[in-house]
Amino acid sequence: MPLKKLIFKPGVNRDQTNYAGEGGWYACNKTRFFSGFPQKIGGWALFTSSQYQGVCRSLFNWASGVASTLGNYVALGTNEKIYVATGPTLHDITPLRTIAPNIALASTFVNTTSGSPTVTFTFAAVHNAATGDWLTISGVTGPVGGISSASLNTEFKITSVPSTTTLTVTTNTNATSTTSGGVAGSGAFQIAIGSTISLSGYGWGIPSWGGSTSSPMTGWGVAAVAPLAVPIRLVYFDKYVDDLLFNIRYGDIYYWNVDTTFPRAVTLTASGLPGVSSVPSQVTQILFDGNSNVLLAFGCTAYSTLTYDPLLIRWASQANFANWAPSDDPGISTAGYLRVQQGSAILKAINNYSEILVFTESSLTSLKYTGTFPYVFSQNLISANITLIAPNAIIAVNNVLYWMGHDKFFSYNGRVEGLPSTLRQHVFENINITEADQFFAASNERFNEIWWFYCSSGQSVIDSYVIYNYAEQLWCYGNCDDGMIRTAWTDSPLNAFPQGASAGRDTTVTPAVYAQGDNYLYDHESGVDAGALPLPAYIRSADIDLEDGDKFVLVRRIIPDVSFTGSPSSSAAVDMTLYPRNFPGDPYAAANAEGQTLPRSIAITTNVNQFTTQVFSRVRARQIAFEISSEDLGVAWQLGAPRFDGRTDGGRA
Repeated sequence: MPLKKLIFKPGVNRDQTNYAGEGGWYACNKTRFFSGFPQKIGGWALFTSSQYQGVCRSLFNWASGVASTLGNYVALGTNEKIYVATGPTLHDITPLRTIAPNIALASTFVNTTSGSPTVTFTFAAVHNAATGDWLTISGVTGPVGGISSASLNTEFKITSVPSTTTLTVTTNTNATSTTSGGVAGSGAFQIAIGSTISLSGYGWGIPSWGGSTSSPMTGWGVAAVAPLAVPIRLVYFDKYVDDLLFNIRYGDIYYWNVDTTFPRAVTLTASGLPGVSSVPSQVTQILFDGNSNVLLAFGCTAYSTLTYDPLLIRWASQANFANWAPSDDPGISTAGYLRVQQGSAILKAINNYSEILVFTESSLTSLKYTGTFPYVFSQNLISANITLIAPNAIIAVNNVLYWMGHDKFFSYNGRVEGLPSTLRQHVFENINITEADQFFAASNERFNEIWWFYCSSGQSVIDSYVIYNYAEQLWCYGNCDDGMIRTAWTDSPLNAFPQGASAGRDTTVTPAVYAQGDNYLYDHESGVDAGALPLPAYIRSADIDLEDGDKFVLVRRIIPDVSFTGSPSSSAAVDMTLYPRNFPGDPYAAANAEGQTLPRSIAITTNVNQFTTQVFSRVRARQIAFEISSEDLGVAWQLGAPRFDGRTDGGRA
């Protein structure tokens, strides 16, 4: 038979059987499609020089044009901290809590134990802190038990809370004696940390230590009557001119005036800005509208009350984001409010050209600036029949919105449409919906891609991704092994590369949870490796009939067609593998009773480099799958149109 060219339909399709997908691709990892042909994705390299604390869920890139603060900034929101990065350097701007942020130490101040780095601090009042929270000790005179003043007057993460007025921390040195000491000092308490995963259940000891002996009983050792839900911490950033604004979901609005000394952020209420008034609290999300020069709060407390309304939208006075008090005189204030009419809670608001799109769990509403007073904004229902699986599972690219619903993907370009996908079953039949708040969308503009990172079934940490190429309308997928667990992403024109926030996975518990093990920002599409390690990648085709599948074919040689452009290694190579089988139900490799691989089912793997002209093989089967893969450092590849040479070899097995 003549040489047969292997040109596959671009995109990966797992919504049909392997055999029915003949002529296409069926399985992959760490690969993408470029101009219709598969290639290995780009690698990543460290951006930040130090680790952040906690799991990062939010990244926001902006620039300051003021001469004294000129520069490129990246804000990071983790479940423990708020940072601003300038270049590779992280600066901690985490706010102090609003209630009793500073508490004096009380005699006996500091307690040490010989040979241990654990120190107990005693406070003059109830500290209301919990294990894992952060505080900064200052003003303690030392040394105490051999631990110096410098080791005591610093920032700590609380390791335990023995009582309402004491807490323990771990210092950077062991005490040389068991003693009590120190003079004066105080603790500055940062905002309480949030959860890294979604938690729910009936809990114990809700709502207080003492509880109630009447029905229903509450307190220590008694399950809560009502279910308890603890959402993960999400942070929403935006900017006004050069300054940073942010809120923690269901919390206060914070303000950070760009300052190269990097002070802590403060609540907008306590910012001291002119005209501060009636700032909403318990805000689901803030968003700044550049069309109107107005800051908005989506889902928040109503004006002049502390009642939280999950469908309420409030906005500050135009060009004065500190004044939220409505007025009959637009010369005093243009602040106002309205309420979304569909759904039960606002999940996400996103800017898109001349409108703000507001998502609830079942509806999409367009919010537009009118330019008239008192009806500064108007709303228009776009759809009452959509779903959004998570607040961050949506992204706008080129004025088109793409998002992940509960059972399919959507797009919006003036009207809502379901996004056809060849991986719909693969994604939505293997997904952990209870951890949906972790899911997020990311863009990679250089390759016209939208990425969704999510938790697969049974996993409590992000371990999978799916890619949609919106220019070529193609799909592929993969897992987050090999150091590619990402929890947040930014693809800003201010940076040369997209940036992803990484996390580690603690596999010593089941299911796995996030662990402090990486926690850096990485530049993506930078190099071809996973940092200093190789980045394995592969793509495998669906089965191909040899002849019409009724006769056996002996494949004798392969003529490869691979580009290694971009490979820093002079010895870059890939493996090409043929997986033979005779029926769709056969395994690619079978073993006999002695555990030996049967000769007719052996997968043939050959190593191919840029100088390989042809490779010889002996594969006899009715159908085969083709795979290209790489596992070495310094390898980039793109597959072209390989050919194989074979001959008919009878119809009997």
